[in-house]
Parts: sequence; C-alpha cells; structure tokens
Amino acid sequence: MGRIVRETRIEAPRERVFDLARHVEAHVATMPEERAEGATGLLERGDRVTFRQRQFGVPFSLTAEVTEMDRPRRFEDEQLSGVFGSLVHTHTFEHVEGETVMTDDVRFTMPLAPLGRLGAPVARLRLKALVDYHAEALRELAESDGWRRFLDE
Repeated sequence: MGRIVRETRIEAPRERVFDLARHVEAHVATMPEERAEGATGLLERGDRVTFRQRQFGVPFSLTAEVTEMDRPRRFEDEQLSGVFGSLVHTHTFEHVEGETVMTDDVRFTMPLAPLGRLGAPVARLRLKALVDYHAEALRELAESDGWRRFLDE
C-alpha cells in the first residue's frame, strides 16, 4: 500500500480551513483543470462526488464517498470507483499556536495486482504532486479573502 502524508500550516481559523476542505466548489477551484459532479457545497457524511480530470492527456474520474465527519477536527473520504485499486484520504485539522495544521493522509493501492504495482511509483509521484498543489492552493485561499466566495463566516 502506498501512503502520502502532508502537513500544511495555515494562518486561518480551523473551522474555515475545515469547511473549505470539504466544499466541492472550493476543491475544484484549488485543483488544476478539475470538474465535480454529484454534489455541491459542503460535503457531509454519506455524500458522494465524482471528480474528473485529465492526467497525461488521458481523462480520469474518481468517485468518493465521505465516510467519516467530525467537524472541525477530521473527515475521511474513500474511493468508490476510479483509477486506484483503493484510496482513502483522511483530513485532520488541529489548532496549534494560533494556526491550523491541516494533515492530508492518503493511503492507496494500485489496481490489477501484481501488474498494477509497476505503475505505483509514477502514480505516487503524481498523487503527491496533486496533494501538494491542493494543500498550497487551499492555504492561499484560506489566508486571503478568497474564502468568502465559498463560505459565510
């Protein structure tokens, strides 16, 4: 199983960061060339959403369900269908010294084992790049006035 863990320090209230992270349109705005179908606004436990994006010029989709929700501390989503054999993304949010520490913990397996393992290094690098891109874009959104496009606070 592959795993990517990233911590991001964000100078914004934990509730704002948490809600931006579970907001469908904010997610799309912080990912390159992504579309979402099936849900809008703030995701809740049991909600399902399909994200579509091109990778290396090839269209990919991933449908996920929010399986755990503990606002504003943690939520988890799990792939129902998509390019991975399995994918679970745990999002945690801690208030530390006046900042929010957002942790992305992504655990995944490749499809078509054992052949799928051959593509694991490339998939891990690309997935890490997407997690990094999203975390930085979400940090910028939360720390600026841009968050107001998505949330009332």
